Amino acid sequence: MLMNTKTVSKRIVEAREAAGLTQKELTTKIGWGQSRLSNYERGEREPKLDDLKAISKALGIKIYDLLDSETDHQNIDKNKNYTLGSFDPWDSNTPLGDDEVELPFYKEVELSAGNGSIVEKEKKGFKLRFAKSTLRRYNIQPELAACVTVTGTSMEPVLPDQATVGIDTGNTKIKDGDMYALDHEGLLKVKRLYRLPGGGIRIRSFNQDEYPDEDYPAEHAVHIKVLGRVFWYSVLR
Repeated sequence: MLMNTKTVSKRIVEAREAAGLTQKELTTKIGWGQSRLSNYERGEREPKLDDLKAISKALGIKIYDLLDSETDHQNIDKNKNYTLGSFDPWDSNTPLGDDEVELPFYKEVELSAGNGSIVEKEKKGFKLRFAKSTLRRYNIQPELAACVTVTGTSMEPVLPDQATVGIDTGNTKIKDGDMYALDHEGLLKVKRLYRLPGGGIRIRSFNQDEYPDEDYPAEHAVHIKVLGRVFWYSVLR
């Protein structure tokens, strides 16, 4: 099963109501029959990712807002696409604003959204700027955060190839369904993680057609190091 159907159905309802739309108004906007959305909202059917993408586009939100267990539904607005703050690349000579902080952007480090790739960190001085107030709101300490590039197709459509993600290395405790950067015996990846009974770990991709779940019992899970939770991502289209 790709997702928690009951949880996703609740988020669809909350997002639609926050946008001020009825089921009929939303399905008309998408071009569906009302029964299709009704089945999703009642949790009777598991939505396909393409359908979630259509819903999020019609509501003007990110698809991750319907999947992420920590989505702030109070911030959903049908006229905006919410991410965790805006950013711009700067060099070290550009003065910081009063509410700005620079996070290192490791251009040479690529976290694979595929089978994994062996990489070395090489800090070249690239920075991405975030609002201090936004990071504080999400309890992220700037000195424990960094940004890297994601490669591969296993996390599509949420994280396409060459997406940029922010990693909070101060948050390594697994919360089922959230995305994390991890080191699996030298292979760096970004995946959704789940805890299994007895201390095991399940590694899950969004693109399950090509990348099925990987379940590791406790004796093998010890070789998986959680580097940090993905708190932000950016996609160029």
